[in-house]
Amino acid sequence: MEASGAFGVAIRKLRISKGLTQEELGFESELTRAYISSIELDQKLPSITTIAKLAKAFDLSLSELMKLVEVELNR
Repeated sequence: MEASGAFGVAIRKLRISKGLTQEELGFESELTRAYISSIELDQKLPSITTIAKLAKAFDLSLSELMKLVEVELNR
């Protein structure tokens, strides 16, 4: 799996574990539901600004979020 795919999987798993819809995560991260969907489906490659917004929405540091992505990457 590529890093962008692993990122999308990690975001989806985090979102579901927090009980959030794509729309709710979009609201919390100041992104659209469609953009969240595109990230989860590996159709968009998020910028570092977007990654930071997602980490903040999940109440995680960037390094904590990247560790979760690394777990998915190594599966």
